[in-house]
Amino acid sequence: MSADLTMYARRAGLRLRAVLPNRAVLATMGRSPRKDLLAGLTVAIVALPLALGFGVASGAGAEAGLATAVVAGALAAFFGGSNLQVSGPTGAMTVVLVPIVHQYGTAGVLTVGLLAGVLLIVAALGGAGRFMAYVPAPVVEGFTLGIAAVIGLQQVPAALGVQPSGAENVAVAARDAVADFARTPHLVALALAAGVAVVMLVGARLRPGVPFSLLAVAAATLVTGLADLDVATIGHLPAGLPAPSLAFLHLGEIPHLATAALAVAALAALESLMSATAADAMSVSERHDSDRELFGQGIANLVVPLFGGVAATGAIARTAVNVRSGAASRLAALVHAAVLAVVVFAAAPLVSGIPLAALAGVLIATAVRMVEVASLRALARSGRGEAAILALTAGATLAFDLVTAVIVGLLVAGALALRQVARTAALTKVALHEGLPPADHHAEEQALLADHIVAYRIDGPVFFAGAHRFLLELAETTDVKAVILRLSRVSAIDATGALVLGDAITKLERRNIPVLVSGVHEDHLRTLDALGVLDTLHAEHRVFAATPDAIGYARRHLTGTQAAAAEEGRR
Repeated sequence: MSADLTMYARRAGLRLRAVLPNRAVLATMGRSPRKDLLAGLTVAIVALPLALGFGVASGAGAEAGLATAVVAGALAAFFGGSNLQVSGPTGAMTVVLVPIVHQYGTAGVLTVGLLAGVLLIVAALGGAGRFMAYVPAPVVEGFTLGIAAVIGLQQVPAALGVQPSGAENVAVAARDAVADFARTPHLVALALAAGVAVVMLVGARLRPGVPFSLLAVAAATLVTGLADLDVATIGHLPAGLPAPSLAFLHLGEIPHLATAALAVAALAALESLMSATAADAMSVSERHDSDRELFGQGIANLVVPLFGGVAATGAIARTAVNVRSGAASRLAALVHAAVLAVVVFAAAPLVSGIPLAALAGVLIATAVRMVEVASLRALARSGRGEAAILALTAGATLAFDLVTAVIVGLLVAGALALRQVARTAALTKVALHEGLPPADHHAEEQALLADHIVAYRIDGPVFFAGAHRFLLELAETTDVKAVILRLSRVSAIDATGALVLGDAITKLERRNIPVLVSGVHEDHLRTLDALGVLDTLHAEHRVFAATPDAIGYARRHLTGTQAAAAEEGRR
């Protein structure tokens, strides 16, 4: 027992060492410090209004968004598996957090973040990072489209200057906000939101390198203050981060929050690995470590609730800015967190005057920019199946939640993939001479065999999705004395496929048509034998390694049957 414990402890230690940052990883921070400093400053300028906006949108407040950007941004950069990833509060995570805040309050959302951090660390130690490769592109695109729609709809009340109705569904809440606005229009808020969004969208096309989000928010804040406009603002922000505390944690609530924590952890893993993959694609030689990235996100989410921050993930938009700004290592993301920390400690009074409508404009523009029209159009044109997956995933994101949307997308994608694979399976009638050497038979004998023996070759997978289609054809074979099944080209077989195959064999045997099997792979034979599909054939020695042996047996059987019939006729 002690030896086993020692072995497990050693394996756990090795696994932990594999996901911790090593000297080689940390040494990269000295490659191009000047580039990293400039990139980090640029990302911080872009991230500031987003952190504030997502904090407000989540329901936890602007201070929670800033704390998340600072603490999670630094920890995920240091412990993560990507040299270019920038982490913090994101729109996708905000979508998940809003109902948690409504149901369980701020304490509940902090507890969920902490639990999600634990789950991410466990996933990293378990090597779960490799499973990201199995998420199909239409699911990712549909997921992103749905998130963009939800983020945009969430901002409608703030953009119109009305109080949210409290409806759980964002489309219903947006409809209610429009109705309230129609009764009592608040044109100032609408003008601020629209102005910020337009400046960001038009400016990004004209000068992509200029941080128009910060400039637009600063201008909106200045106009609001000088003109004394009657609009809601962020309000008082504490100068600095709160002291770390676990006062929010109530152990009795953990069972009720477990499902939400699982959803947050799944989303954090999915979005972070998607963002890291995108960073790899935009760079020349960088390649992230998926398990180390999950570990870094786990550490970040485990610690950030202690400082009042909400759950964080890798942020695709900020990561893209980081890469395009010339970042060479994770030092850039650390600089981004440090600059935001300076804002938290030194510029809180300036931030407190930002209008909520201006932040709504930032998030609406961000949602619009999340939608890659060219990519969506290409997927829609690639086939009806891909278009259906994309539409269903996006629709489920709007109607339900993000994790449900991903599950729906994966299930539909899996079903369509199985259908496609099942179509590759085929039952082909083959000539008997394909299984015999040229000198092993004469033309007359071959013609006699062909009149009474039929050989079928099964190609591809024999499994639940497609076995019935062609094995029914096999069972209806008529006017023959024997059937040879050549299984050497079967690529896979499952229990359902094996049972359907057995059913076809049984139906032929009941009609006194003996079945012979050849070329069964060893692993497929185990499945067939475990289900008793070939028991009768084994007992009568009708399972053969090669097709010529099966044809020889069929020939002898046919000759013997004809001789017996002739003898019976003489009698």
